[in-house]
Amino acid sequence: MKHEWRKHEKSLYLPKTKPELVTVPRQKFLMIKGCGNPNSPDFSERIGVLYALAYAIRMMPKNGFTPEGYEEYTVYPLEGLWDLTEEGKNQDHLDKNELLYIIMIRQPEFVTPEVVDKAFQITRKKKPHILLDEVTFGELEDGLSVQVLHNGPYDTESESFEKMKAFIDENALEIVTLEHREIYIKAARDIPTQAELAKLKTVLRYRVREKR
Repeated sequence: MKHEWRKHEKSLYLPKTKPELVTVPRQKFLMIKGCGNPNSPDFSERIGVLYALAYAIRMMPKNGFTPEGYEEYTVYPLEGLWDLTEEGKNQDHLDKNELLYIIMIRQPEFVTPEVVDKAFQITRKKKPHILLDEVTFGELEDGLSVQVLHNGPYDTESESFEKMKAFIDENALEIVTLEHREIYIKAARDIPTQAELAKLKTVLRYRVREKR
């Protein structure tokens, strides 16, 4: 049976537009760090390298190699951890050139370092790219978190963040770090139209703990 994250992991990927608590388990990711404006060509190149590796793993059985424990699945959506440089944190407005990020694609449980090494071999042969040297494989665990589904352009996310912060205060919680996670359920193309921007769907998530 094919694993569809939209069907089998709704609590993590399809929340409501009202903030809610969720416990996020340890997960495996292909990751690449970067900095600067996400509208830049460099950001798009980093996304492309991640997807090339993710699909190399997804398609391994069709290329003559089936990892132990492999099951059919839908490739997970792109995610990002976002923060600001110290200079960016001291500004009274968001300067996208001061953004720090780690973009990533979650991997199924059967994926091991050996499987990832195989994916690198395949990708270096079929789609060589200098940024492959910057991709890492590892595990992250958000644990207790507050999340919400944001509908619409990325530039209006502040509205949803305010709802999350109010929910956090009302429930005697506090944010662990201002670094936040975004999961792009319906993402923008390189040059989206206004109509496309209105249809974007992004999961926003803060790691939280009980107020001390």
